[in-house]
Amino acid sequence: MRTSTSPAAMVLAVLLLLGAGWAWPWSRMPIITFLCFGLAALGLTVLMRAGQVSFGHAMYAAIGGYATAFTVRALPGIDGLVAAAAGVIASLAVGALVAAFVSRYRGIFFGMLNLGLSMVLFSLAGKLYTWTGGTDGLRFERPSLLGMVMERGQFELAMLVLALMLAVGVTWMVQRYFDSCSGQVMLAIRTNETRLEYIGLSARWVLAQGYVLSAGLVGLAGSLLALVQSLVTPESGYWIRSGEYVFIAILGGSGHAVGAFLGAAVFELIKLTAAAYFTNAWQILLGATLIAVIFFAPQGIVGWRRRGPKPAMPQEAR
Repeated sequence: MRTSTSPAAMVLAVLLLLGAGWAWPWSRMPIITFLCFGLAALGLTVLMRAGQVSFGHAMYAAIGGYATAFTVRALPGIDGLVAAAAGVIASLAVGALVAAFVSRYRGIFFGMLNLGLSMVLFSLAGKLYTWTGGTDGLRFERPSLLGMVMERGQFELAMLVLALMLAVGVTWMVQRYFDSCSGQVMLAIRTNETRLEYIGLSARWVLAQGYVLSAGLVGLAGSLLALVQSLVTPESGYWIRSGEYVFIAILGGSGHAVGAFLGAAVFELIKLTAAAYFTNAWQILLGATLIAVIFFAPQGIVGWRRRGPKPAMPQEAR
């Protein structure tokens, strides 16, 4: 069933986030983090449409972040947008390479292969100190943005605006992809892949395309986070971070692209609340939330919002 989200609600959400970032400077980093986590979870949502879950997709956030850092350090004076674009391109290139063989696997084998690759990358990032800075991470000077050199506060506000614009644009494009023929084929992979092959469609090729798209989305999230922090560490590609992205994707639901951002908002809200009032129990709150979602809203927040009474059967069909 095709779903839609009210444009008025999206405009209101964007204005509220912009207003919060303008009025309370301390809120800018949490909002940017939530938007980046939403972008990364959106990449996982693309794969979940085909019934596949990756436990190692955070490696693309690390690839995007390190590629951004390398670009800024190698080309002093380069604009931050160009550096972020380099991070996305690197993620897409690696994603295309990995998709060539990962796309032939399904289920737990698909998830564990991605996990294994991410652990290899995590280990290399921690040991190749000369290139990556090891466990301390790789720092770089804050670049200009659209040719403008800014102070820290101004830069965070500009990054907030950029992240919001990218989140809205990417959400629209990914939802268009979900509604397209390729997006519908991704759904068919989850339900009856054999039938797709019988009618002449290559499920492996379509899944590979979706995989590259998901890698690019996670890479974009990693690039933006590295850019706003002026730092990238191996932890950005650790399996725990991948688990957080999966958690957010499940929490938001795969029924609509905006679900990833709803899940990210709830995730960040729980973490901030727990950090303030339940310092040593935030994992318990996250776990309890996930259990509640699985029991009471198995299709995520989006599925729960769109659940309603079934339409009456037409008289002539009775």
